[in-house]
Amino acid sequence: MGYIDTQLFIDGKWQQPAEGKSLPVVNPATGKEIGRVAHAGRPDLDLALAAAKKGFEVWRDMVPAARAQIMRKAAALVRERVGEIASLLTQEQGKPLAEATTETLSACDILDWFADEGLRVYGRLVPSRLNVSIRQMVIKDPVGPVAAFTPWNFPINQVVRKIGGGLAAGCSMLVKAPEETPAAPAALIKAFADAGIPAGVLQLVYGTPAEISNYLIPHPAIRKVTFTGSIPVGKQLAALAGQHMKRVTMELGGHAPVIVCEDADIALAVKAAAAAKFRNAGQVCISPTRFLVHRSIAGDFAQALAEHAKGLKVGDGLAEGTQMGPLANARRVAAMTAFTEDAVKKGARLLTGGQRIGTQGNFWQPTILADVPKDAKVFNDEPFGPMAAIRPFDALEEAITEANRLPYGLAGYAFTRSLKNSDLLARRLEVGMLWMNMPALPSAEMPFGGVKDSGYGSEGGPEAMEAYLNSRAVVIQNA
Repeated sequence: MGYIDTQLFIDGKWQQPAEGKSLPVVNPATGKEIGRVAHAGRPDLDLALAAAKKGFEVWRDMVPAARAQIMRKAAALVRERVGEIASLLTQEQGKPLAEATTETLSACDILDWFADEGLRVYGRLVPSRLNVSIRQMVIKDPVGPVAAFTPWNFPINQVVRKIGGGLAAGCSMLVKAPEETPAAPAALIKAFADAGIPAGVLQLVYGTPAEISNYLIPHPAIRKVTFTGSIPVGKQLAALAGQHMKRVTMELGGHAPVIVCEDADIALAVKAAAAAKFRNAGQVCISPTRFLVHRSIAGDFAQALAEHAKGLKVGDGLAEGTQMGPLANARRVAAMTAFTEDAVKKGARLLTGGQRIGTQGNFWQPTILADVPKDAKVFNDEPFGPMAAIRPFDALEEAITEANRLPYGLAGYAFTRSLKNSDLLARRLEVGMLWMNMPALPSAEMPFGGVKDSGYGSEGGPEAMEAYLNSRAVVIQNA
């Protein structure tokens, strides 16, 4: 389908911004403008905040089963429209159509799971230690209107991870979605509107990120903040939220280590790691980046991974057979160039890739670097692109120490046939999510989040619901 301009969604209505501003949307495969997105100003945010406050009063008092029915209907509508939505996502973000389709459908599964989980928000009765006539209750209430800030790399998935838990808990949501990829999240919100969600329960705005966050977070109407993005920005927003006693969930950057042990199945490790590495051109917060491979197999592993990378078909995400699309913007191309040049200058071997492809769009060759020194930029800063940096190790403890050296702690990967190794890795790796002998496989029912500088809180599993709930103690003495 053709691309469409994107409006704001406030108080149940699609509308243009009060000040009439808009921003261009560029297809990263061509570098050409394909549409416009509405730019919210202060008047629009005030309308959205008032609507969210009003919508919360309606939504919190609906029984969980009624909320679940609307959420499930929205998921069903997204499934019906998956072809249209995935096409919009690919045009504005670049990822292959197959990946865009998978993202869209997995969002539906997440919504369905949270719809059901909302039925299981239980309080509890606690026996009194003083008198049987005293009734002690723990009550779970939704925290209130939520401001959600989402990134461009997964325009649907990251919105769903936030509104799934928030709506199921009974909160209203004000979503600030990415200006680079606005149409896909708008299509998701439209499904909710068509499913009959009450006016004010769900708002969607776009604009200047710093201006919007600096206005929404301190505002008294907002009671919780959830953010996915870079560590530096996350720290700024968390500090701002802390000044105003707002509850926060932070899902921040990662620089995921991959430990390939001496006894690993090399073919499995290459296949699984490559699937995770080049998904969305490496623009994934949980993408494997720092490959620590036992010295005895490091050469074979690096060569096999390089051969896999050479065989990937890079092109427009809408083209038949494309396995990896363009980077999302020109900034990522410049970053890949800098990472490659720095690594090679410091002694790394470039096995494949390391160059921009063509002059149109933001295409970059899948890149494999071997024998990367610890002081190379790519082994210290998240590349956020299709680049794998490989470094050998001699003892597993050495690899674990290196994996834990950085302040990142979002995701990690490991490959081993040994129960002893897998137990040690599970206990010692400082990451919020760890996958062994497989690519990343997040699911709605499992926690999704990091430790250390990669954030706190979860956007998956029952843990995600707790972030949107207040626990209150109520004690009644029967007269």
